[in-house]
Amino acid sequence: MKLFCAFALLLFALPGLSFAGTLSFVSQGRWVQVDKIYDGDTFRTLKGEKIRLLGINTPEIAHTSSPGQVMGKKASRALRQLIAGKVVRLAFDEQRRDTYQRTLAQIYLRDGTWVNGKLVELGMAHVYTFTPNLRWAGDLMRLEKEARREKRGIWKTKRFSVLNATQIKSAHLGQFRVVRGQVGRIRKKGFAFRLDALNISIPRKYRRFFKHPPALHTGDMVIVHGVVRAASSGLYLALHSPFDLENISP
Repeated sequence: MKLFCAFALLLFALPGLSFAGTLSFVSQGRWVQVDKIYDGDTFRTLKGEKIRLLGINTPEIAHTSSPGQVMGKKASRALRQLIAGKVVRLAFDEQRRDTYQRTLAQIYLRDGTWVNGKLVELGMAHVYTFTPNLRWAGDLMRLEKEARREKRGIWKTKRFSVLNATQIKSAHLGQFRVVRGQVGRIRKKGFAFRLDALNISIPRKYRRFFKHPPALHTGDMVIVHGVVRAASSGLYLALHSPFDLENISP
């Protein structure tokens, strides 16, 4: 019993470690040594594990098949300054791996600094919801709103600045964009609506994360987040979680 108590005290003494109130905290995270930084949201551990920072996305750096995006190098440098060569803690949500078999995690330094949140706060990343991993999404979105308001980092660039729905065109296809507009016709029991000329929809497989249709009315001003795509009905954007929709009406 004394040995167990000593072990528990040691765990509680570790900086940056959070607890859910039960012994389940033992499996909620682990420490790793950072080896190589790939870009602003991906790195490799000393043991060869590839880690993808969960809940955020940073501008791409240049690859053999595609050019780099604006501020891609700066975002990569920001992550390097925060974690290069350090021992960091991984914290997990429901799903721990993506389709590329990368480990999905929130990253914490020994002093408690939340790396994913820091990158968003600096304007080096935008929120990218990855269902069902939404535990940190609300906190990340609050940091993004502040960064957008202050036009930090990517938010002062043409590529990532908030667009009006009337500005969306075919040149934006395939891009993740933050779009502002006025709600028009509402369809599919509230799970689809028009944003000026842009169609907004919540696909069936994501509706369970909303629990009920968004409380919107014609004329509301909203901000949506997602990838611009094309269909026979025109350009559209799909919402994956409630955090992809902000009602900014007075």
